[in-house]
Amino acid sequence: MKVKKLNKIVRAKSLAKFLVNIAFMSRGLHYFLPHNAREHTPIPESPMTQDSRARPTRVWDLPTRIFHWSLLVCFIALIVTVKLGGNWMVWHFRCGYAVLALLLFRIIWGLIGGRWSRFASFIYAPSTILAYATGRGKPEHSVGHNPMGAGSVFAILGILLLQVASGLFSDDDIAFQGPFAKFVANARVAQATWYHKEIGATVLYILVALHVAVIFYYLYKKKENLLVPMIQGDKQLSVTVEPSRDDAGSRAVAAMVFALCMGVVWGLVTLGG
Repeated sequence: MKVKKLNKIVRAKSLAKFLVNIAFMSRGLHYFLPHNAREHTPIPESPMTQDSRARPTRVWDLPTRIFHWSLLVCFIALIVTVKLGGNWMVWHFRCGYAVLALLLFRIIWGLIGGRWSRFASFIYAPSTILAYATGRGKPEHSVGHNPMGAGSVFAILGILLLQVASGLFSDDDIAFQGPFAKFVANARVAQATWYHKEIGATVLYILVALHVAVIFYYLYKKKENLLVPMIQGDKQLSVTVEPSRDDAGSRAVAAMVFALCMGVVWGLVTLGG
């Protein structure tokens, strides 16, 4: 009897040990199952697999990139010409007209341009901005302008538009005045000139400085180069998103839109004499 009981105990211990081994091995069994069976035993995907599948995706179309760098060149030229003064103010006004044409183009292109150049792609709800700021953003938020950067983009475009508009009504009391200055009262001209020189320019310097600081922050802290995509057009993405259209047809439309914007600015300047 003792022998039988002993055998039973041994068999029970063996069975328990076998079940424990099965439990530990079960997590690896799905690798040996047929495909159909594996569909019913999903395994959480490791985040590292996203990086291994990163692929270039067209985010910034050519018209947007040309706008961006042209605006930068004009902005620098505006600063240089106003510092030089004198006859360089003629070029200061010309650069201002170019900026106005660029801004008009960007407004239109923000409605009909590539997927990630449209305003609809970077208008975020306050809850989304808060979630992104607290580290709870979604991967697609970093494709184009993220919820934090979108505010900077709209601010720069808006202040630039106000700066150019005030310049059209300004007067330096020496030799140059905006083309529309003669259509309004002197008090309005003085207000426009004060805003243009004291308020608008200062706010723009601050916004541009913050913009540059953020670029360096992303480059050195987050190891993400924001300049390369704005040059090449593509971003290395691990998420599948709709790319921006950037073909000969869309570029031809952009060229026609910009030509129209230049025509509008030329008409306004001519109207002002």
